[in-house]
Formats: sequence, structure tokens, C-alpha cells
Amino acid sequence: MSGVWVFKGGDIRLVEKQDQSSSSQKKVLVYLPTGKVVSSYSSLEMILMSLGWERYFGEEADHQLQYYKASAGLFISLPKDFSKLNSIHMNDIVKNTSDSFAVRDSTE
Repeated sequence: MSGVWVFKGGDIRLVEKQDQSSSSQKKVLVYLPTGKVVSSYSSLEMILMSLGWERYFGEEADHQLQYYKASAGLFISLPKDFSKLNSIHMNDIVKNTSDSFAVRDSTE
């Protein structure tokens, strides 16, 4: 895995380097039990809540949507604007929800 570390607003994250063929391909988040693409935060939130996640209203609530799973000590931070949800955020959801989601190439 290669990329660039980005420090912004007190957060640090790795932005993965992609080759030209994959960088133009839009990614989508798929809820595996139904096979449907998650197309809004309202649908994502309903799924996360059914999986035991809670909405977290912390200091960054003005800039991010945050979800917490107390039983596992897990935390997911997402941009407030769904159109800014990218593959890094989607992979964080996949990693933290064990077999409920997958990131796929869009068919658009």
C-alpha cells in the first residue's frame, strides 16, 4: 500500500495512491445481505443502527457524522456531505462492520 499522509484539522490519514485506470472508476458501498448500493446517509444510518451502532455527537459533530459501537469499542467518522464519501471512508465502514458491507466499482 502506498500513498501520502495528509494532516488536516488535527486528523492524520493515509490517502492511497491509485493508478490512472482505477482512479477514474467510482466506488460504491454495497450492503451485502441485500446486495443494494447504499445511496444516502439515511439508509446507511438505518443499517448501522440495526447492527448495533449509535450516532455519536462529539466535538466534531459540526464537520462530520460519527458512529460508535460501544460493545466493540469501534468508531467511524464520515464527511457530513454524502457526495464527499470516498473509498477511504467506505473501506473504514467495511473494516468496522465485519462482513456486512463491501466496496465495489460502480457500474455507471
